[in-house]
Amino acid sequence: MTEPATPRRTPLDATHRELGAAMTDFAGWEMPLRYGSEREEHRAVREHVGLFDLSHMGEITVHGPAAGELLDHALVGHISAVAPGRARYTMVCDADGGILDDLIVYRTAGDTFLVVANAANAQVVLDALRERAAGFDAEVRDDREAYALLAVQGPRAVELLSGLTGVELAAVKYYAGVPGTVAGVSAMIARTGYTGEDGFELFVAPQDAPALWTALMDARVTGPEGTPAGPVPCGLSCRDTLRLEAGMPLYGHELTRQTSPFEAGLGRVVRFDKPGDFVGRAALEAAARRAEAEPPRRLVGLVCDGRRVPRAGHPVVNAEGTVVGEVTSGAPSPTLGRPIAMAYVDAAHAEPAPADASGVAVDVRGTRESCAVVALPFYRRQR
Repeated sequence: MTEPATPRRTPLDATHRELGAAMTDFAGWEMPLRYGSEREEHRAVREHVGLFDLSHMGEITVHGPAAGELLDHALVGHISAVAPGRARYTMVCDADGGILDDLIVYRTAGDTFLVVANAANAQVVLDALRERAAGFDAEVRDDREAYALLAVQGPRAVELLSGLTGVELAAVKYYAGVPGTVAGVSAMIARTGYTGEDGFELFVAPQDAPALWTALMDARVTGPEGTPAGPVPCGLSCRDTLRLEAGMPLYGHELTRQTSPFEAGLGRVVRFDKPGDFVGRAALEAAARRAEAEPPRRLVGLVCDGRRVPRAGHPVVNAEGTVVGEVTSGAPSPTLGRPIAMAYVDAAHAEPAPADASGVAVDVRGTRESCAVVALPFYRRQR
């Protein structure tokens, strides 16, 4: 019998353990789930600033004269049109239109792109890019060992980083990545995020991650009570509730090989107007036509009346008890103070409506929890 692989550890593993983090195996990595109260970590990001270790993400460099054309062929987006220093959210799909992963692609130079994949799918994405690179003058390089990734998220993120870098952060646009130094450490400073808040991701050499984490934790900004405070270390648990409130999809939940971008409400990332063919084009054109004519199901938000929390896989039922959908993600919302969920439901039940009028409920282990159907996201930050 094959022994299970030992989970990998990030360059900050010792730091997390010194902080008393509860660790968990996530996508083959030992990662901090929480350091104390996940609710307090969540609120720190919404109200102040939080610090995450995201070094489990998968980095792949695509370089060469035809790197842009390769990515146009391999992915659904028009990547060759991305300007140097900018980034784009996109997807890699199978020939049948199913989603293999959602990605962020940074153009770090004229003929160099950094593809950032989800940890669980990094090898799948790497294999797909290498297979699809045949005939293109471009190299696909596995750079997962070349980077550690820290994320600073929250309304005080700019204030926190401004004291540690000479980069003019106000000039760094959303979905951009620029070179610079942070606390003396060379980094690519990106402004994307997965929490619904403003913030930055710092791509650094693995050996520099511990010193940078310490410098960020030692920095002080105006705290919630008006007194100086540092960032709060945050784990995967609050990252999940933050992205759920922000209506951001998670691969393996809202996005799967059995789901097209159009079913997920993300058809905008598919660029049929780009030059040349791309993998999955014919299937995605058919999916787009179905979605426009009569979508069989739609991704919606649910806000529950009661206290029971919907979880992935729980059935969504109508007033007669007929199953009309399935929950993909659910959790208590610290911001709303109510259980929330994302779910795929039949189109006939997808229009926003209060709980007493929607006729929709989630079957939570045999108990029906009435839900309001709402448009996503549940939470949108004030800019």
